Amino acid sequence: MKSFPKSLSIKLQQRKEANAFRFLPVCNNLIDFASNDYIGFSKSENIFDATHQFLLDKNIKINGATGSRLLSGNHSLYTETENYISQFHQAESALIFNSGYDANVGFFSAVPQKGDLILYDELCHASIRDGIQLSNAKSYKFKHNDFEDLERLISKPSTINHQPSTIYIVTESVFSMDGDCPNMEELVSVSEKHNCYLVVDEAHALGVFGEKGEGLIQHLHLQDKIFARIMTFGKGLGCHGAVVLGSSALKSYLVNFARSFIYTTGLSPHSVVTILMGYHHLGKDKNALEALRDNIVFFNQVKKMLGLSPLFIRSKSAIQSVIIPGNEKVKSIAHSLQQNGFDVKAILSPTVPEGQERLRFCLHSYNSKEEMTKVLTLLSTFVF
Repeated sequence: MKSFPKSLSIKLQQRKEANAFRFLPVCNNLIDFASNDYIGFSKSENIFDATHQFLLDKNIKINGATGSRLLSGNHSLYTETENYISQFHQAESALIFNSGYDANVGFFSAVPQKGDLILYDELCHASIRDGIQLSNAKSYKFKHNDFEDLERLISKPSTINHQPSTIYIVTESVFSMDGDCPNMEELVSVSEKHNCYLVVDEAHALGVFGEKGEGLIQHLHLQDKIFARIMTFGKGLGCHGAVVLGSSALKSYLVNFARSFIYTTGLSPHSVVTILMGYHHLGKDKNALEALRDNIVFFNQVKKMLGLSPLFIRSKSAIQSVIIPGNEKVKSIAHSLQQNGFDVKAILSPTVPEGQERLRFCLHSYNSKEEMTKVLTLLSTFVF
């Protein structure tokens, strides 16, 4: 076997020396404070059985899509599922992608054009930033949830060296590492004031916010003010894939120009039906949603009681992050919590900026009050 390139070996060694070396974890039976399965849909027997029965009833016994959706992979289940999703989210159209990463890379690499301007929150997900890097548009980041900084960039063409044809503003409704939310009403106001196109990633809002878990945008009744919403199914819906919500013209454009859509095999019938059954379940099962919301309130109450609140980033979502600077220190505390039976993950630099290393607690509908109290009590003994 050919020797591994020296330049790559050096990079791996540097990552190890920074105490930031990644490896694939072993499956464990610890109490879950790490997964994005916020309302337990990944473990739902009802969704599993409903998916299986749906396929049997339609006599669909196919394991794969057989090709891209533009060739042989656009089976009829896609149409049914996309129609249901667009109605559920009160959108004109919906286009399913194979993953949230595919959706963001496909959208941002294809939609903004040369001469356009993309202004994105500095904490936007890596998939958004990767898509932006593939775009021909100019892009600048604004300070996290700082709309004065955003307006400064919009209002000063000299800052961006040209008068853009179109301006896209990009944010997330729930940020994946901080768990906080922007003031969406204010952001919509800024967008309308300057005639910008607003794009919102709702990956961590689906199944968490809204009467039926529709996401933060619908919870605030802002869906008609947004150019595009990206929903990811690997979190609250408990399965896999993603969807871009928007106008019929946007859907047609993405079908024609989004390379991550055009040049990939479609999802299998089973995967698409799992998405559809997840949405059916989301629409009628409010118990999991209410349990999650109760747990978020309880977790914040216990944080305050134990004096931990100042260490945590303010969040009313299912993501609760406590800042513990230094890769070595945060890894040590995470290991101690894991040794006590709790699956809590350390988020290291360079995933987050140096000095912003953290423990990321993901809350779920199925976490008990006793579990939350115990893990926070343990945390307080390690940080104080």
